[in-house]
Amino acid sequence: MPEPRGVPFWSAEEVESALAPTIAHLQAGGILAYPTETVYGFGTMIDRDAVEALVGLKRRPPAKPFLLLISDTAMLARLGLNLTPSASMLAARHWPGPLTLVLPGGERRIPERLRGPEGGIAVRWTPHVGLQRLIAALGDPITSTSANLPGQPPAVTAGEILEQWRQEIGRGTIRLLDGGRLPPSPASTVVDCTSRVPRVIRPGALPSATLRETVPELVGDQ
Repeated sequence: MPEPRGVPFWSAEEVESALAPTIAHLQAGGILAYPTETVYGFGTMIDRDAVEALVGLKRRPPAKPFLLLISDTAMLARLGLNLTPSASMLAARHWPGPLTLVLPGGERRIPERLRGPEGGIAVRWTPHVGLQRLIAALGDPITSTSANLPGQPPAVTAGEILEQWRQEIGRGTIRLLDGGRLPPSPASTVVDCTSRVPRVIRPGALPSATLRETVPELVGDQ
C-alpha cells in the first residue's frame, strides 16, 4: 500500500482540483479532514449514517454534538433553521467569522444527534476561503469537530492528522485536505440563540463586549 498523504488544498488551483473527488467522497458517506480558520476539522455530510460514522471515529459522547459549517445564510433556510432577531443581527455583523450560533429549528432535515443540550443546532459560516468554496460546490453544510484523538490537542497541520489516523487515511475512510500549517487561533465564540435572550456558552475569538455592540441584551462571559 502506498504511503498515505494529504491532498494539496492551499492555492486556488489546488482547491478547484480537489473539489470533485472530495465531493464524491463526502456523498459516499466518507469522513473528511480539512483546514478551517482555527484548527483542522473532521466532517461529513449531515445524513444520519455519515454522522454516526464520525461519532464512532471520534468516540463522541451523545451529549456533545458536532456543529455545522455553511458557506452562506441561504443554507439555513433549506435546513429549516431559524435566525432569531438577535442571531440575525449577530450574523450580519460577524459572519463569515469565528462566531458559532446555536439556532432553533431543523427538526425535519437535521439528525437529532446534531442537536445540542440547549435544543438547537450550532452553525458557523466559515471564513476559510477554500472551505467556503468546497461547501458551496457541495451545496450542503458539512459537520465539524476537531481532528484529533480524545485527549490529544487539536491538529494544526496535516502531518499531525497523518500521525494519528494513518490507517484510516490509507484505507480511504478519511480523505485529508492539506491546507498547510494553521496559525495559532482561539476557538470561535459560541452564542445560544434558542431563547429570547442570547447567551454566550463558550468564550472565544470574539469578546462578549464586542458582541454586545450589536446585541446589548447578550448575557454570559462577563
